Amino acid sequence: MTNLSPFDIQARPNRLLAQALSCVLFVVCIGLYMHTSVERHKENAEDRVVPSGHQLVAGIRSAVLEPAEEDDYIPAESASTWERLRHSMIWKDTASSGGRFFISLALLIPFVVLAVHIGLFPWFGAGFLRFFLFFDKIVALSLLPILFIAFGIDQWSKIALIVIGVAPTMILDVTQMVKAVPQEQIVKAFTLDANNFDVAYRVVFRQVLPQVINSLRLNLKPMMLFLFAGEMIAASDGLAYRIAIMRRHMGMDVILPYVLWVALLLFLIDFSLRVINRRLHPWFQA
Repeated sequence: MTNLSPFDIQARPNRLLAQALSCVLFVVCIGLYMHTSVERHKENAEDRVVPSGHQLVAGIRSAVLEPAEEDDYIPAESASTWERLRHSMIWKDTASSGGRFFISLALLIPFVVLAVHIGLFPWFGAGFLRFFLFFDKIVALSLLPILFIAFGIDQWSKIALIVIGVAPTMILDVTQMVKAVPQEQIVKAFTLDANNFDVAYRVVFRQVLPQVINSLRLNLKPMMLFLFAGEMIAASDGLAYRIAIMRRHMGMDVILPYVLWVALLLFLIDFSLRVINRRLHPWFQA
């Protein structure tokens, strides 16, 4: 058997090599950052645009162990690390943004159920489909002033922005999944004395649920994008609010850890959804 080159479709790296290759770009990016930081600090030792390792450690420490400037809490000298963490800037911001994010995630569930009905029941499709086709073309961020007027600048305006920005697309996506279920399966279910509820939720919904979870995974980043847009414009706490505040002071030593923290949170949510999907639907192959 001839040796295959890396550019052959049939070529497969072994597991160890695949793991090593997956780390290459991370190492390259870290190396480029360190090189840029060293060069900039040679010209200006106080440079804050590309923080040095020491500056990043100090920024992470202040974010993780110190309260926000606007917070009235002053930790005692004898306060434990856990107490400092619980009152820290990043804890408060993560709790605020996380609450808005997961409330929005929960509010998407009824829209998924509606999409199943739109794709399966002709009367629902006639009543709702064209409306969501049109509503999906409205730029959600253009509605932000209206949402601020209607809901105020508190968290419900941000939650409404996320739902309005993501729900129409998910509805259309799930509707297409439902329509792709072979009609023969639906007819067969009725011949086995199934009722409409059985067909909708025991045949169709169970079949498309793994795809719905994958669709939700793909919408995690747009959800966070809409949340950040709302928090950066009008908020008194949250991850995006803190990044906007730090930008005014050129606080890249805090901004970069925050950006990586948000990426890590989204990665963990995505990983959790993948694990749940694999455990609940071992038969599904994406």
